[in-house]
Amino acid sequence: MEFTWKYSAGEPTLLRTFLRDKGISRGLLAKIKFQGGLLRVNGKVENVLYTLTADDIVSVMIPDEVGHDSLVGEAVPLSIVFEDEHLLVVNKPSGVPSIPAQYHPRGTMANRVKGYYQGKNYADQVVHIVTRLDKDTTGLMLFAKHGYAHALMDKQLRKRTLIKKYQALVSGRQEALQKHGVIECPILRDETSLIKRKTGAEGVEAMTEYWLSEEFKEYALVTIQLHTGRTHQIRVHFAALGCPLVGDDLYGGNMALGLSRQALHCSELKFTHPFTGESLHLKQELPPDLNQFVMLGEL
Repeated sequence: MEFTWKYSAGEPTLLRTFLRDKGISRGLLAKIKFQGGLLRVNGKVENVLYTLTADDIVSVMIPDEVGHDSLVGEAVPLSIVFEDEHLLVVNKPSGVPSIPAQYHPRGTMANRVKGYYQGKNYADQVVHIVTRLDKDTTGLMLFAKHGYAHALMDKQLRKRTLIKKYQALVSGRQEALQKHGVIECPILRDETSLIKRKTGAEGVEAMTEYWLSEEFKEYALVTIQLHTGRTHQIRVHFAALGCPLVGDDLYGGNMALGLSRQALHCSELKFTHPFTGESLHLKQELPPDLNQFVMLGEL
């Protein structure tokens, strides 16, 4: 894949500095150098110590990513919300992990996306997950289709300009919910469990903002925006508030309502396209199992 820019600044600068400002890391430069890529200025091959001057045309040829045999592609249809040559956004179903692990080496979203890439015969076969979801959480998942796009989207994550919004059904102490609230409680591992987290002063910073959308007799619908991305953050924070997610048995959610998974759905992604500069706002409605609870609550 090739990318081209015009150097328009007034002062001369090293090609290396220019590329760093474009988000090309040392690691990516190494791949370009040793795996068949090229750096050109005005059509001529140059190295990173070349000095750019005004109106120089810089071209970067990034080598294809072959992929790893350890990740097996699976030909399972994807629900695609957005796709171009750089990014892929899919609607993840419940019950599917994001990535392989010891106890589920296959049957993950990564396997499905790899199978999709193989079926399309894409040049880049490495699966880059930008935003992952818990196994039983539904909704929007963002993938980068090559390493450069992944690096640029990770930068947006770190700067918190990639906005993720969720919808959740919560129960318990509904009086603890405000119309608009912010939960700021550090999160750390729970020493009694391999997977569970808890809140505590010695944990890492975690911030969750929420809006109360609808209240029903036994539960409420909330819209949530994450300002940090800790493991199980939403589940831990609402449990700490006394309002665990419906169906979340790990964190004390109401299991009597008949939902066998945590009632959590990634409903919106907002970000700037790393190459076109376009502002993207992608939305995904509640899945049938959660929408049913909203419909029943309104009766």
